[in-house]
Amino acid sequence: MSKTISRFLRFHTYINTRIMPKKKSNYFETFSNWATNATGSSAAFLTAIIVIIVWGVTGPVFKYSDTWQLVINTGTTIVTFLMVFLIQKSQNKDSKAVHLKLNEILASHQGASNRMVNLEDLTEEELDQLHKFYVQLSDLAEEEDDITCTHSIDAARDNHTQKLTNLRSRKHYTDARAKKDTSKQSK
Repeated sequence: MSKTISRFLRFHTYINTRIMPKKKSNYFETFSNWATNATGSSAAFLTAIIVIIVWGVTGPVFKYSDTWQLVINTGTTIVTFLMVFLIQKSQNKDSKAVHLKLNEILASHQGASNRMVNLEDLTEEELDQLHKFYVQLSDLAEEEDDITCTHSIDAARDNHTQKLTNLRSRKHYTDARAKKDTSKQSK
């Protein structure tokens, strides 16, 4: 028991010191996280509405001049330009985190194919080819009566054949098939 605890503590120490070291102070990262949270808040939305209302109310004061219109056009253009980069950075970070979480699930699941870990690095053509494979896999799964059956990319046909052979010998399968055949004949 103490060996297990000792191994766990060594592993935990290794993870905390080598793989996930203390965060370095990155001012851009800190600002980006703050700006993403701030601009995605209800307060930011209300502030934008108030700015538009104030701008609209001041229209008659400035006689709806070109300068009055230029102020809102320039302001919104600058904000939009900066937000594009901020949103893209946030999306990239979120996407990377989701990929890592999915990779961890795939790597830890006994029946999953490890080939699926870095799918985001494949070309569009390779992804299309993989999609066609899963369409075929879906067609195979439709032939099965058990919705819990799964297939790995590496052994889909073999698994399907083996599962179907085993399944066909079970009573619930033969009963379900007989019932299905009876209902087809009565139509």
